[in-house]
Amino acid sequence: MSSTEPDSVAANVAQWTKTNSEYTDEQAERVWRKDALTWSVFGIADEWLGDVDGLDVVELGCGTAFSAARLARHGARPVGVDPTTAQLETARRMMREIGPEFPLVEAPAESVPLPDGTFDLALSEYGASLWADPAKWIPEASRLLRSGGRLVFLTNSVLVYLCAPAVGVVTEQLQRPQFGMYRIKWPEAEGIEYHLAHGDWIKLLREHGFELEALHELRPGEDALDPGYYDFVTADWARKWPAEEIWVARKL
Repeated sequence: MSSTEPDSVAANVAQWTKTNSEYTDEQAERVWRKDALTWSVFGIADEWLGDVDGLDVVELGCGTAFSAARLARHGARPVGVDPTTAQLETARRMMREIGPEFPLVEAPAESVPLPDGTFDLALSEYGASLWADPAKWIPEASRLLRSGGRLVFLTNSVLVYLCAPAVGVVTEQLQRPQFGMYRIKWPEAEGIEYHLAHGDWIKLLREHGFELEALHELRPGEDALDPGYYDFVTADWARKWPAEEIWVARKL
């Protein structure tokens, strides 16, 4: 780990190396063979990205890069960025076995070795948006985007974080204070997550040259099932209150 990187980078590489061995490697073929653009642990159909044909896209915290692969099939030119070797090895295996191929960069979203103003769209679905330090990855996203480029990311809602017990599925009661929220290490996890209140997200985005376009609080459909491996919330809970949110911002 570089001396300039937060300690969460090494912790999260360890977490996702473990997750890769337990789940994401064996699931890779299933998710790579899907073409539809979806979001969330409930697989909600995309309504927010619009036409990506011809766009240069960077996925920050791409994991096994199935989202980048789907974007490529819709005409985008993606680059996947992730700090976890095991996740990128799975992505490369899927490129060989299924395709398409596109560049992968092994690096944390807090420090991306790519040129300024290279991309039209920066994307994160539970990648940098949850596991990277926002004070570092938001300015990196801004640096990587061209003027007028968009940042679109999905993360846990504020409410689901506030209702999450130390261990187990979210409840219908508040479990923790909102003031002071930023960084958390759950008792049974190796990794470190980052959670911001809405006002703090808005302040941070504006500080780094973004204009907020939308905040979408997701609701799964009536036919949605409880997530399996990522079992922090039930579909029933998420149909009553937002468990996940998508932020859309444009670089001025």
